[in-house]
Amino acid sequence: MRYSYAFKRKCVEMYYQGLYPDTPDGICGKEFHRTIRKWVRIEESCGPEALKHKAQNKVWSPEDKYALVARVLSGESNKSVALTSGINEGMLYQWVRKYKIYGYNGLISKPKGRKSRDPDMKKIGTREPKKLNESEYEELIRLRAEITYIKAENEVIKKEIALREEKEAARLKAKKQQSSKNSVKKDTH
Repeated sequence: MRYSYAFKRKCVEMYYQGLYPDTPDGICGKEFHRTIRKWVRIEESCGPEALKHKAQNKVWSPEDKYALVARVLSGESNKSVALTSGINEGMLYQWVRKYKIYGYNGLISKPKGRKSRDPDMKKIGTREPKKLNESEYEELIRLRAEITYIKAENEVIKKEIALREEKEAARLKAKKQQSSKNSVKKDTH
């Protein structure tokens, strides 16, 4: 259930007075009291503003994630580190798990979503490339011709290597047959 900032503040103030508000329908009393105690700890460590709903989630850099993971690895509990930093305990648990498996690289955010089937597909909102001036256009033509020449040169080199390998394989096969003939001659004498 999502609670308003005013409701959370009222619950925290009542807790300081030694009272609990009425438990909302459909929620276990123990769980609701545990949630209020969690709000109190968040407010004590981060201030009352931490209870407000954020319009947008904070983007954590790998360095910030590592600082929190290092605190957990040095012996602090997941819960205390999560509460003092104002993040969800499950998120911190995932960061620690990824750090243990992949190291620092596990803390670097990966792009979301699945890859496009057609990588050449035009993205919505992309700009048209600017027009080239005459010297840039000539340079483009020259570079394309150079790439074509280099590709052809690579193909020739690959064919030469393949021919060399074929010749070497034929030579080794002939040598093996020659040595097997010689061993058969020695056995008959």
